[in-house]
Amino acid sequence: MIAPRKRHGAGSATRSTPSRHAPTHLPAAAVARPRVAERLPFTLHAYRLLTRAATPLAPLLLSYRLRRGKELRLRLAERWAETTVSRPASPLIWVHGASVGEIIAAVGLIERLNVQGFRILVTSGTVTSAELAAQRMPPAMIHQFVPLDAPRFVGRFLNHWRPDLALFMESDLWPNMILAADARRIPMILVNGRLSEQSFRRWQRVPRTIAALLQRFQLCLAQSQDDARRYATLGAAVNITGNLKIDVAPPPADPAAFGAIEAAIAGRPIIAAASTHPGEEAILIGVHQRLRGQVPNLLTVIAPRHPERGPDIAAAAEAAGLRAPLRSRGQMPDGTGDIYILDTIGELGLLYRLAPIVFMGGSLASHGGQNPIEAAKLGAAILHGPNVWNFAEIYAALDAAHGAREVADPAALTARARDWLTDPAARQKAALAGRRTVDALGGALDRTLAALDPYLQSLLPARGRSGDA
Repeated sequence: MIAPRKRHGAGSATRSTPSRHAPTHLPAAAVARPRVAERLPFTLHAYRLLTRAATPLAPLLLSYRLRRGKELRLRLAERWAETTVSRPASPLIWVHGASVGEIIAAVGLIERLNVQGFRILVTSGTVTSAELAAQRMPPAMIHQFVPLDAPRFVGRFLNHWRPDLALFMESDLWPNMILAADARRIPMILVNGRLSEQSFRRWQRVPRTIAALLQRFQLCLAQSQDDARRYATLGAAVNITGNLKIDVAPPPADPAAFGAIEAAIAGRPIIAAASTHPGEEAILIGVHQRLRGQVPNLLTVIAPRHPERGPDIAAAAEAAGLRAPLRSRGQMPDGTGDIYILDTIGELGLLYRLAPIVFMGGSLASHGGQNPIEAAKLGAAILHGPNVWNFAEIYAALDAAHGAREVADPAALTARARDWLTDPAARQKAALAGRRTVDALGGALDRTLAALDPYLQSLLPARGRSGDA
């Protein structure tokens, strides 16, 4: 069981509302930026030496990750920057995102860059993000797994792809990659920048290290005023453009799959939980047990953040006397199922269209909360725990508009879920408020493109002189 925690995130956010099209520049006098040494700090020298020395251990690390399902055997060579894919002859924009959340944030931006005719290389570090990229990105996009951050692999990667512009999403900063790109005079911009208070405090312990990395970026485009001040304090040049995830279209759902599951559910009352973390499923199983006597024929749908945990969640539900079919095994939520485990990739769009009430995972567990935007756009009334610092401003806006409700512990989650399950009018009012709130917060994509425009324009003459490979 996860102990309830003091609210951390939504209630303490300082919100600003920039113009829909123009990025907001953080005043230079607003913060005291550290001086950056002309030479690399000792910490970065030590990091480079250690990663160079550890390079022979890379096969062992990748073999371990492969056994745990964290790598794809047929694409393992990409981790040491070997590829059979040729670089396009035209200017190439490289977009890097660590995992699923960063790739989702980049979808709209990549689509707009693709429409403008730019060739795009996308890198990420997880199997799920690679699968999502294949589902959501334009066909002309090239995806590669990001190489391990060792000088040999990073150098091979950059020498092959020779990107003309590098866009790093949110906060995934690999020192060797940044230093090597800077040495090759590749312009780098941090896009949709996010920095939690906890990460900010950690970086303040090594101010010269983070300043030496951030000041190699031409620009940091921050999600919020709070993020911008943290980045500027650490040494970055900052604009505030907002959160790109707000402008991403809702995730799709396969019509045939939706129809089949909807028919199997047959009008049962539903509560869903999206992107749950260990410990939260036990809470949800307990909530279901308490509610099913008050809400007949209740179905709880759980989509774990890591789908490979599906069988363990099903086993926990069955140990509690509940039937828990698994989506990954082709099982359906028929009339005898209690907990339906959506342990698949790329089906949150299906979940949000099926469930009128969604609990956002990672918010009772101390993981900072998952993205509520997609659920709100698709008309779900949202419940969340107190730990929402990953999306503090968005949760604050949703809470203020009564489009989402915080539940501090399992008892509060049970009570609020019961209220919305038994009062459709109140639930629909909350869902409408949530949808209107996220719609009003949009505009980050236009502001981001406006900030990127000078760098994109610099690629146009070169693009006009050459064709694609």
